[in-house]
Amino acid sequence: MNHPSHPRVSFGIIVLNGEPFTRYCLRSLYPFAHEIIVVEGASPGAAGVAHSDGHSSDRTLELLREFKASEDVEGKVTIVTAEDDGHPDGFWPGEKDEQSRAYARRATGDYLWQVDVDEFYRAADTRLVLRMLAADPSIDTMSFKMLTFWGDLGYIADGWYLRRGADQYHRLFKWGPGYRYVKHRRPTVCDERGRDLRTLRWLDAGATGRTGIRLFHYSLLFPQQVRDKGEYYQHAAHSHAVARGWNRWMERSYFTLKEPFRVHNLYRHPSWLRRFEGEHPEQAERLMADIRAGRLDVELRRRDDVEMLLDSRWYQLGRAALMAGDYVDRGLRAMRHPRSHAARLARRLRHGNEE
Repeated sequence: MNHPSHPRVSFGIIVLNGEPFTRYCLRSLYPFAHEIIVVEGASPGAAGVAHSDGHSSDRTLELLREFKASEDVEGKVTIVTAEDDGHPDGFWPGEKDEQSRAYARRATGDYLWQVDVDEFYRAADTRLVLRMLAADPSIDTMSFKMLTFWGDLGYIADGWYLRRGADQYHRLFKWGPGYRYVKHRRPTVCDERGRDLRTLRWLDAGATGRTGIRLFHYSLLFPQQVRDKGEYYQHAAHSHAVARGWNRWMERSYFTLKEPFRVHNLYRHPSWLRRFEGEHPEQAERLMADIRAGRLDVELRRRDDVEMLLDSRWYQLGRAALMAGDYVDRGLRAMRHPRSHAARLARRLRHGNEE
């Protein structure tokens, strides 16, 4: 249960085809939540992976309602669909801004914490965040360092793009009368005076990361996730540059490892795999245990080729060379164009990831 001295946190979730994460995500947040507002359904760009009525093509909406009926004993969960906000065709207009604003309008907590259905936090980290907010009410917003899990809980995708600021996710915002959720990409909240909260008391991913807090993002865990993302990126207005090579990336860098130094879905930048041997959030572990026990029917990516790759000496050497090359490349860019490089770096660190 949430401690009475902790600030009230409204968790906001946008979800389309959230399986198999839906119930596990809600269970992970529930003990710490003042409320959880789940906005379900598709924007027009996601029509290719949605049902014709604008809702999830899997059982997400049904399972949300089952959770509300059977597990929401404290009445914390609110489910919002496009129809609830006056869109009778079931589709949300725009490109996720409207969906984020839908949960923000309904939020009644002291803070608004944006969560994707496939991202989790260790319970100890969530408790630490709440203690930090209680101890310092001047904090306006927090960002977190993100880990991208790839194909299994034991593998992480890392690379140049992520190391240059894209692993910073803006997630937690002070909330109150007059505050506005301005845009989803990149998440931006302004106070009653119209000030971006990141211009005020902002604990960025460096500050929160030094405490050990991490955002566990299982965005590339399952093959069907990757297929759905590819279909979405083909039609989403913001992602045409990514979409052009997505099928090649899936074929050569995810489902096979023919290009093992382009494993992250932002494939224009060098990236690599490495092992993760730390502690996962409890509900993520339970999800994988239920899949492996056959209680959930979910396709898993094979692991034998990844194990062979990570054990190979040539891959270890190549990965070390790319990590060193990242610093060299940054240094050369800074020497050639010092002002523009500094501006780009500051912008990347400020904006974080755009997904």
